[in-house]
Amino acid sequence: MQIKKLKGNSGNLIEGPLLITPEVKRDDRGYFFEAWNQKMFSSKTNFFKDFNQDNISYSNKGTIRGLHYQMKPYAQSKLVSCLHGSIYDVAVDLRKESETFGDWVGVNLNSDNFLQFWIPEGFAHGFLVTSNECKVQYKVSGYWSKNHERGISWKDDDLKIEWPIKHHDISDVKINLKDKNASSFKKIKKDGDFF
Repeated sequence: MQIKKLKGNSGNLIEGPLLITPEVKRDDRGYFFEAWNQKMFSSKTNFFKDFNQDNISYSNKGTIRGLHYQMKPYAQSKLVSCLHGSIYDVAVDLRKESETFGDWVGVNLNSDNFLQFWIPEGFAHGFLVTSNECKVQYKVSGYWSKNHERGISWKDDDLKIEWPIKHHDISDVKINLKDKNASSFKKIKKDGDFF
């Protein structure tokens, strides 16, 4: 397992999110790798909580899910993998004491590169589907709580996330009503809906 720290859109290193490359063993039969090993993961990330559930989503090209997060005491950490197809996955730093508060990082996950994106508590998360279809798995710490759920608009004017929509010839972005009506970054700062 290789772990890489990531720089945000400002060029500064963002403490917390990690890009994880598992060790893939290949031969003429195919491949094998450990997608999850708690002892190894905890030793590399200092994350010692349990994952409470695994979520799997299926989406078509051009779908954007997010940007989602939950407030304490129901804040969630996520380990995201793309099981089929490809996504552009984004995490936004919402930790008010962080030097990179409001900064974001994006990574390409797909079923060929086997990469995993570790997003700890304190970050909003969302992704764009860049293949015709995809299946995404999230290992999640903490359970969903409707009263603690929050969202930021995927096209927020202050965050200026550079979604690779044109690069992937996406003519129509698909988004649900909840995400369409998500708050602005300014509003979540005004309301104190950050960490």
